[in-house]
Amino acid sequence: MKTTISMLIVDDEESVRDSLYNWFIEDGYDVDCAANAKEALAKVEARNFDIILADIKMPGMDGLEMHRRIKAFNSAAIVIIMTAFASVETAVQALKDGAFDYITKPFDPDDLSHLIRNAARQITLKNENEALKNKIVTLENIEDIVGNSDSMMRVLKEVENVAITASSVIITGESGTGKELIARAIHSNSPRKFFPLVTVHCGALSEDLLESELFGHEKGAFTGAMFNRKGRFEMADGGTIFLDEIATISMKMQIELLRVIETKSFTRVGGNKEIKSDFRIICATNKDLKKMVAEGAFREDLYYRLNVVNIAISPLRDRKEDIPMLVDYFIKKYCTLMSRDVLTINPAALRRLEEYNFPGNVRELENMIERAIVVGNGKEIRLKDLPLEKDVISNSNDSLNELEKKYILQTLNKYDWNISRSARALQIDRVTLYNKIKKHKLKHK
Repeated sequence: MKTTISMLIVDDEESVRDSLYNWFIEDGYDVDCAANAKEALAKVEARNFDIILADIKMPGMDGLEMHRRIKAFNSAAIVIIMTAFASVETAVQALKDGAFDYITKPFDPDDLSHLIRNAARQITLKNENEALKNKIVTLENIEDIVGNSDSMMRVLKEVENVAITASSVIITGESGTGKELIARAIHSNSPRKFFPLVTVHCGALSEDLLESELFGHEKGAFTGAMFNRKGRFEMADGGTIFLDEIATISMKMQIELLRVIETKSFTRVGGNKEIKSDFRIICATNKDLKKMVAEGAFREDLYYRLNVVNIAISPLRDRKEDIPMLVDYFIKKYCTLMSRDVLTINPAALRRLEEYNFPGNVRELENMIERAIVVGNGKEIRLKDLPLEKDVISNSNDSLNELEKKYILQTLNKYDWNISRSARALQIDRVTLYNKIKKHKLKHK
């Protein structure tokens, strides 16, 4: 066997345990034994077993109850029930509770070996599938980034140049400009493209949650930590980790992040084992990190570690020549997803879009087109299908800050200040929305 399958044999009869132990050790399995359900549960909590072979009739807790507790603890465990007291009822109950199979004593050695081999084969296939899922990513080619303006051509050239390197990258730009798409393009055109791209939205997590998310944790590290858990840096081994909203992390996390970048090693929360990971780091922010460094809000040494290459994405209002191409792209995308004939856009509607300032950038344009396709009932998108408000179009004299304030307030009022629905409509997380409400001093009237 290429990978050793671990097995726990649970039976109150010593002769049965010894026979099965020697039997399966010879077949190349990693075997342990328990004389009762209590002992078995303690062993299952201490380590993960691939296969658990359990008797039903035992003193104290029976095998069926033990099986239910094991499944509650580890739903992936393969449990095979064995008993000398065969009945249709117990067999059906065991299978209903999620047992892999059921075998009666005295059992034929060949039958039991065949059953265990089937279980082992299922485990091996599952492990191989999970490994493939972690390694294979959906490629996002540079050509999938839409736009032919000078600023987008510059970004595409920078993506092409930096993708083949292992350098750290900071992507800057306003919310909705497509920073994550650029990160995916860098990864999928890099030598690491067949390994994971792991994304972490730093702004949506508290300091403690972010630490556990990035570094993982050991069982018992804190209340609710019932299992060992891999962190995102560990998952990104061989691939890329993308840290969105990097400017939101605390000073403590900045220190920890700097150490991880420098050493490519870390320990899980509550653990003491040093874990190595070969990752590339890409960050994104809509804040001015250099200004934050000057103000003492962001560590200078971390800034220079991350800012080896800086790719700045222009807001959509500064590259309006890309709007017709983006509109065409989104119409085709959503018509295909909705199984509709591809629509056209009325010239008047397109002109209005080209006049609009788009405080929500490309993300807002995408939402507009999707909505227009849903609400429209003709062969083209008309002006009335677009959710454009007169007080936020480009002929307004308001500053960008005021436009953002009006747009957010308009969305909040539309959803009666339901934060979750408003955040989804704006395509930002709840924490970011709360920060913007505080920034603009918005109040529910």
